[in-house]
Amino acid sequence: MDHALTLQLRVATPRDRDWIHELRHRVYAEELGQHPVDPSGRLSDGLDGENVYLVAARGEARIGFVSLTPPWVGRYSLDKYLTREELPVLTEEAPFEIRVLTVEERWRSTAAAPLLMYAALRWAAARGGRRVVAMGRTELLGMYLAAGLRPVGRTVRSGAVSFEVLTGSVAELTRTVAERHGRTLERLRAGLDWQLDVPFAPRADGCEHGGAFFSAIGTDFRTLDRRHEVVAADVLDAWFPPAPGVRAVLSQDPGWAARTSPPTGAEGLLAEIAGVRGLPVESLVVGAGSSDLIFRAFGRWLTPGSRVLLLDPGYGEYAHVTERVIGCQVDRLRLSPEDDWFLDPARLAEATRGGRYDLVVVVNPNNPTGRHAPADALRAVIEASPARTRWWIDEAYLGYVDPADSLAGFATVDPRVVVCTSLSKMYALSGMRAAYLVAAPDTAGELRRWTPPWPVSLPAQLAAVTALRDPAYYAERWARTAVLRRSLAGGLAELDGFASVDEGVANFLTVTLPPDGPSAARLVRECRRHDVYLRDLSPMSPAYEGRTFRVAVRDTAENERIVAACRSALEALREADAEAGAAGVPGGRRVSR
Repeated sequence: MDHALTLQLRVATPRDRDWIHELRHRVYAEELGQHPVDPSGRLSDGLDGENVYLVAARGEARIGFVSLTPPWVGRYSLDKYLTREELPVLTEEAPFEIRVLTVEERWRSTAAAPLLMYAALRWAAARGGRRVVAMGRTELLGMYLAAGLRPVGRTVRSGAVSFEVLTGSVAELTRTVAERHGRTLERLRAGLDWQLDVPFAPRADGCEHGGAFFSAIGTDFRTLDRRHEVVAADVLDAWFPPAPGVRAVLSQDPGWAARTSPPTGAEGLLAEIAGVRGLPVESLVVGAGSSDLIFRAFGRWLTPGSRVLLLDPGYGEYAHVTERVIGCQVDRLRLSPEDDWFLDPARLAEATRGGRYDLVVVVNPNNPTGRHAPADALRAVIEASPARTRWWIDEAYLGYVDPADSLAGFATVDPRVVVCTSLSKMYALSGMRAAYLVAAPDTAGELRRWTPPWPVSLPAQLAAVTALRDPAYYAERWARTAVLRRSLAGGLAELDGFASVDEGVANFLTVTLPPDGPSAARLVRECRRHDVYLRDLSPMSPAYEGRTFRVAVRDTAENERIVAACRSALEALREADAEAGAAGVPGGRRVSR
């Protein structure tokens, strides 16, 4: 690609800053009269040290820029004009502020401005942004409305210029852009040098979670030998194989298992779960993995008019189903690194008081924070909550803490409570897809009526039943996982370039880069050069500030490869940024290379 002829989109370099200040003065002081003319010919900003500038350029010619203020800065330019009471969206929804979209005069009739707006939207989405706010000049309001932004009913006057305060959800804006401007964007993409550390286009379903390792193996299954070369640490599959009995039963007569219809209602699997867990069989519903149960149950219970409370950060499947698939109104109970990511039962009780929620989802232990809330504390909150509020408790990783510390028994007698448990992660059966939920008999019976026959394949039923009959094997593997996790954490903590390594209680840990280091997206991409796949947590929540990634615990050899890949990635990124700084071209923590 000839970068002198293509439009480049990048994060501003130090050399761009002088031009940004000079262009701002020309436009907002000299042209528009928003600010007094300054003898220096420069116009700076009180947020310059904390916000992010995205720049459009063609070769050496800079064309325009847009500024973003992320919510973790703690203040916005709008705070100069309106109080938080007048503009509650700033406090309630932790938006990203998009501002001072500015283009050189001779480029204003080109696609530069829309592309800068699109780049700002993608940058915010890649860092967990769910809402944006902006000040749009009144005379350009049509451009912002065409992009999907909507006025909040507040007009701001600054000097000789008036602005409308606008807002929009990132998901809705992304859909609007795709529907109205998708073909144009694809046409423009061919002439772009996209240097941002975020994919140009979102996934087709709008969901930002999930592993990417299978793309390296080959989803057409023609190069399965690659599975021995790829470290799949971006998903939380078990590092160990299923119990010996599981492998034996699957290999006994695979041809028969493949061609034979399973028990219609997975009766044997239901009976085994009931016996092992001490639960009434009429309170159980099985599915092909927890996602099957989530989609089935939520699709029955929720509508676009439903209000849902999720933990933030939290497992992305729940936000995807409630917001994007069903279209519910979703609120979030924000967890904080200042509280070591723990869920405070008192805050949860306060948030759910009053009966405003149709459904509250709690993943416990939480993914991706790795924190566990004792069952007794959660039970007390639920018991005190309004009768109309349903609770969904996801215990997929509970075995890494204590399988007995479950709310499953409580769910059989309280019609408000459903406990979902995946057999995939804890029992090394991710490829088999088997899970179950526990609910009061009437609730479970309703869901069974809407369950198709043969919901779990015969190999999966065979594997799950056999796995549940060997608790000693799995207890030893879960204990070994904790040892491997500690060793992996120690190896990563010794590397020069990480701000923190956090173990949690499950089969994964999280690693955070310093504010002046590379972004998580850049490091994750660099590790893939070594066939090591990690998970960038940035799209899950703005709480991660684009700097945290998750690592699944693997066996000793693969853990060593993870540490080695991270070491090589940090060294490569330091060298690349040093070269970029010397040349005055884009580098730093938010630019892809």
